[in-house]
Amino acid sequence: MFARVAGRFGRPEPRRRARAYVRGLLAPISAKNGWTLAEAAGEASPLGIQRLLNSARWDADAVRDDL
Repeated sequence: MFARVAGRFGRPEPRRRARAYVRGLLAPISAKNGWTLAEAAGEASPLGIQRLLNSARWDADAVRDDL
């Protein structure tokens, strides 16, 4: 599934974080928030996930349309 949208993320860092974010959303985690999704992705804090959602350059509408 992620291969369909991977090209929408121009740099490897947001691409990697987007994949981890989607995996976290699909994982059996009881509370899905920045901290738990970051922990599931192996990150020390939610800053990377927050950066992906708030300031990374990607086209959310195009990703939605691809899915």
